[in-house]
Amino acid sequence: MSAAAAVPPMPAPAPVLEVASLSIDFRTREGTVRALENVSLRMGAGEFVGVVGESGSGKSVMAYAITGLLDRAGRVTQGRALFGGRDLLALSERARRASRGRDIAMIFQSPRTSLNPIRTVGNQLADVLRRRHGLDRRAARERSLSLLTQVRITDPEKRLDAYPFAMSGGMCQRVLIALALACEPTVLIADEPTTGLDVTTQASIMELLKDLARRRGMAVLFITHDLTLAAECCDRIVVMHAGHVVEEAPTAVLFRRPRHPYTARLIAAVPARAARLTDLAAIPGSLPDLRGALPPCRYSQRCERAQEACERGPLPIVDIGPGHRVACCNPLEARA
Repeated sequence: MSAAAAVPPMPAPAPVLEVASLSIDFRTREGTVRALENVSLRMGAGEFVGVVGESGSGKSVMAYAITGLLDRAGRVTQGRALFGGRDLLALSERARRASRGRDIAMIFQSPRTSLNPIRTVGNQLADVLRRRHGLDRRAARERSLSLLTQVRITDPEKRLDAYPFAMSGGMCQRVLIALALACEPTVLIADEPTTGLDVTTQASIMELLKDLARRRGMAVLFITHDLTLAAECCDRIVVMHAGHVVEEAPTAVLFRRPRHPYTARLIAAVPARAARLTDLAAIPGSLPDLRGALPPCRYSQRCERAQEACERGPLPIVDIGPGHRVACCNPLEARA
């Protein structure tokens, strides 16, 4: 054996955030909804990870659990969310409040409804800075001005004294990003941050997030329905369906060689990939009712490749390449 061959491989860097086997139920009058089951993912420093899937797949539920904002009806039945050696799911409410924003921050959907309509932008930023950093009024205003400048808001001094209703959707979204960055978090969760914005503003917001992540070494978890946006900005993509992670891969690999039937259907349904309207391929069926008994594979009732094994379980999770795993009994064959 050569000396070069004897050198052990370098260990993979420790993730800044690791979600392991997370399962969440919701108690409702109609029964228990099994919203997430055995969801796992890892994020490294500076990594931009996309989470995609239909509405109801559990993307936002996972984010709310990580940040300690899960609805009271929700219950974590198993799993961990590890950050800095601590399980965020096991923290007391006081510890969660201290961690929220400082360690992990979140940009919510619908920027106008996420901001307080009767307080100026400057006051909302100052509230966070004075509480988290103990700044006085003048220092908080100076820091707020710096944050608005960082998120590229035009005429930031004027915007400090503006109310959200007097600003465009794109500007409100930038304010939300500034609020999320106020405590200099290690991980940023962006939950549909471009919903309702025009294409030009979407591109500007995503470019801003990528630039901030690169300069700060901040990990970003980008939740979206838009596969085109995810393809343009994400290093890696996690595909969810009905509370399961069905596939995870580096972005280029996922779009070139999807192995789960659901992933392939999602990609085929992207309008930008279709030359003609008739080329669009709809995904058959709908998400299953997450109450009551569920098959091991929650996609099996919609899948043209379903087998008897899909109904028996357990659902295998197969590593099929570097950073590429798929949860499927009958995955698609790899294309050259």
